[in-house]
Amino acid sequence: MIKTIDLCAGIGGIRRGFELTGLYENVLSSEIDAAACRTYKHLYGDDPFNDLTTSEFKSLVKNTDYDVLLAGFPCQTFSRAGKKLGFEDMEKGIIFKHIAMIIADTRPKGIFLENVDNLVRHNNGETFQTIIGIIENELDYKVVGVSRSENGELNYVGKDFIRNSKHFGVPQNRPRTYIIAFDRKEYRDRIGFVSDTLPNGNNRRLYDNLNDVLEMGAEPKYYMSSGYLQTLKKHRERQHQKGNGFGYVIVNREGVANPIANTLLATGGSGKERNLIIDPQEGIAGLEVAGKHSPINDECIRVMTPREWGKLQGFINYAFVENGHETFSFPEGMKDGQKYKQFGNSVTIPVIKTMAKFVADNLKNIGAVN
Repeated sequence: MIKTIDLCAGIGGIRRGFELTGLYENVLSSEIDAAACRTYKHLYGDDPFNDLTTSEFKSLVKNTDYDVLLAGFPCQTFSRAGKKLGFEDMEKGIIFKHIAMIIADTRPKGIFLENVDNLVRHNNGETFQTIIGIIENELDYKVVGVSRSENGELNYVGKDFIRNSKHFGVPQNRPRTYIIAFDRKEYRDRIGFVSDTLPNGNNRRLYDNLNDVLEMGAEPKYYMSSGYLQTLKKHRERQHQKGNGFGYVIVNREGVANPIANTLLATGGSGKERNLIIDPQEGIAGLEVAGKHSPINDECIRVMTPREWGKLQGFINYAFVENGHETFSFPEGMKDGQKYKQFGNSVTIPVIKTMAKFVADNLKNIGAVN
């Protein structure tokens, strides 16, 4: 088995995608979010609570025999939202530098990194250029999609690192940046056998479209109050008057033949408002629900449920099915807000499984594994 370590692990989506190939086993994990750690331990039996920025954890990695480093390193500072501080954010942007230190000290055979699609464009491409430069020049790893000119200049196209979940059998428009690299220092004689491009998709369709994901007849708590829906409508109108396109989106609205979800986000409200559902039920419109300041809206519009998010990310109905039975669950008492956050922060597992097979094939190509 190819051994992995799972850094910035979240609830283990990357780990699970690699495990599903039957080629990998995870030997060490790192995550500092307490709620995510609860879910991770619940799913895998391993407590991932480790801070990769500490000397103690770096020492632990040094004493761990492993082959491939996995990391969905924090993306908040590289996304389109927020302050976009990148490496200047010492709490989040600096995490990559700690990962680079671990790579330098332990020399894994392969590296798998995942981040938001905006990473390749952040700060006019300088952030991504820095990351690629560190991996290629300082660490001496061959990055898939990067070539060198005769004078040693690194050549690549940013969009070549972006892959979208919608091309991997899942009806979610979720572009993400994937960086895969192999140890040139150790396998220099065969590094030329590494593939030039990342996988563009797979041949398995989990769902034909979003309608196959939705579970109609949701609980009343997921329906929007009439007052909140009116607030969203007014906000969208103001934004449109300013020439902006922001607003809520009803993804299964009438006339959409093959609906697809917009990117699920970890930020909560905005991620849910861009994926609203019309779900008519008798007696639902006008219903008073505890915690809502006004009755349920007359259009029967609701947010997606956490379970629907779990299906769109591949956790439910895919990654934890044993003998035909669904085995995924959250720890008892986990609140919906955390469920949305943990799914939104994670990865689309069918994409990761395809990437994991690609990593294994290339490790074999360079003679790093049998």
